[in-house]
Amino acid sequence: QGQLVESGGGLVQAGGSMRLSCTASERTFSDYAKYWFRQAPGKEREFVAGISRFSSQRSYADSVKGRFTISRDNAKNTVLLQMNSLKPEDTAIYYCAASKMWDTNRQRRGESDYWGQGTQVTVSS
Repeated sequence: QGQLVESGGGLVQAGGSMRLSCTASERTFSDYAKYWFRQAPGKEREFVAGISRFSSQRSYADSVKGRFTISRDNAKNTVLLQMNSLKPEDTAIYYCAASKMWDTNRQRRGESDYWGQGTQVTVSS
């Protein structure tokens, strides 16, 4: 079974930027839609951003629109999340995910087929 491995998390001050990266171990995942979800302490996991197989479709949670950008490089089997103008409420564990089909309903429900182990993002005020 393939794996998704996130990197790039850490501590940043409010207003700063951070870029998360997710690399898949299997070439199969280059055919999958890719997502970022996050889960803050005491809260349910929520959808952050998604990108379809050939980047023709992208979606964002309202809370990150205009601040976060998702992109992918299928040749490198990598998906990126560029986060700008970070706020303390962006503090969470961020998870990379992959699904065979692009499905906005599953996005809203916080569902996906495969998950990374997560990377902590902490935004200080």
